Order: sequence, then structure tokens, then C-alpha cells
Amino acid sequence: MRRVLAILLFLALPAAAQELNCTVQINSDKVQQTNQQIFKTLEKSLAELINKTKWTNQTFRQKERIECTFFITVNAYASDQFSGTLQVQSSRPVYGSTYSTPVFNFNDKDINFRYVEFENLIYNPNSFDSNLVSLVAFYSYMILAMDADTFSPLGGTQYYETAQSIVALAQQGGFKGWSQADGNQNRFFLANDMLSGTFEPIRNAMYTYHLEGLDVMADNQKAGKEKIKAALQELGKLYSVRPNAFLTRVFFDAKADEIQTLFSGGPSTDISGLQELLTRISPMNASNWTAIKN
Repeated sequence: MRRVLAILLFLALPAAAQELNCTVQINSDKVQQTNQQIFKTLEKSLAELINKTKWTNQTFRQKERIECTFFITVNAYASDQFSGTLQVQSSRPVYGSTYSTPVFNFNDKDINFRYVEFENLIYNPNSFDSNLVSLVAFYSYMILAMDADTFSPLGGTQYYETAQSIVALAQQGGFKGWSQADGNQNRFFLANDMLSGTFEPIRNAMYTYHLEGLDVMADNQKAGKEKIKAALQELGKLYSVRPNAFLTRVFFDAKADEIQTLFSGGPSTDISGLQELLTRISPMNASNWTAIKN
């Protein structure tokens, strides 16, 4: 009888899910390859790796899984060697609405990896086994970290630390993008800068923007917009110390269109100083800022 009750109790519990709900897309249009099946197999293998790996010790319900996309454009393929680009995007729901806000939108413009069709892709946190697996694991932890930063102050630290460990292990593989010698806007600096005290204003802004800003707009739209404005002003403080910082660009790559929309409608907010600030700290998105009409 106890066994039956235990089974019934187990079945009544909410099912635990992995952390990510990821869609993987591979574009091979640039490759003159008669057999396209390998790209479909790779797509399926990556989706299974990302969605079935338990990346953390946290319990996520099905509806709490983080929505994300990995979009690989293959520029060259020969034998088992691939090269191309990887666009990684993630979002999270906004409290009291049906809207999902973009959190991470990053284009890794130089990826290279080896893949043999049907090989098992398994993440081992203690070794470098495959540049492909390391790429996927690194960006999975970046997604987890940035999402956590939107829910609690500096909440993603442990995940950034894991991403940084992946960087250190991957350097032994000799692939580009893992070393500070490979440029100043790569995976090394993405993890390293997120853990630097210098760039805490960006992480604090992520929390203020989302939890104190977007998440209160369902109840008080004006108060939410004021908090979002305060978050952007925090980035202005960082600009005075580190103008044109890599992470500032990463932030606005995800948020520029949304900011334009937020401050072009709803309760009136003083945007004169805000437009000037945004133009100064993110000139690449100047067309968004001039288009703001309150």
C-alpha cells in the first residue's frame, strides 16, 4: 500500500524540466553540398545537447525554461570541418503580460568546429573534448547567467564563472575566440568582463531594467518606465569610465529596438536628456534614439 501511495505521490508532483528550451537552426545555403542531411543531423544533435543537458542544480518547471535560439550559418564545410557564424538569442517573459523581452543577442562571427555525423555530443565540465560542445556549453551558461541577472542583483555570477572555466579549458584546443589574443570582443572577454567589478553597472542595470522596470509596468507603467530610465542612466556612469565598452554594445544589441518602443508610447516621460545620453553611449543605434517620439 505504501508503495502505491508513493507512486501516486510521485506522479502528482510537477514534472521537473531542463533549464533551456532551445531552437537550433542551421543555414547551409552558402555551402555547395549535395548531401544536406548532415546539417539536419547536426541541428537535431545540438538541440538534444542543449535541451537535455542538466546545466545547473536548480529545478525548473516546464513553463520556467528559458526560451532561446542558436542560429548557425555555415560558410564552409569540408570533410568533418565546419566554419561559420553563430547567432545566440534568449528572452524572458515580462510579469503580468504576454510579452517576452530580449535578454541576450550575440553574433559570434568566427566559429570553427569538427563534427562527424551521428557522433554523441556530451558536455563534460572537467575537460575539453570538442570545440562544438564547448561553444554550445559556453553560450548556454551565458544565457543562464544573463537571465539570472534580470531576477536578482548579480544573480548570474556562478554561471558566468562556469562560462569562464569553459573558456580556460577550451584554450587548449587552439580554436579562435577563446583567448584575449584573438581580439577584444570575443568569448574570453564576454565572460571575463561580466565578472569584472568595473562592469557591474551593466549587470545592475539588467536587474533594474527588468525586475524593477518591465515587471512592474503591468501595475504602474509610468513607475516602470522611470526605473528603466534609471537603468540606462547607470550605463551612462559606466560610459564615463569605459566609453565604447564591449558589454555596452552587447546590452544594446538586445535592447535598442525595445527601448525605442518603450519610450515612444505610454505615460509621458522626460526623454530630452535620455535621448542625448543614449546617442552618446550607443551611437551605433542613433536612428533608434532619434525615432523616439513620446
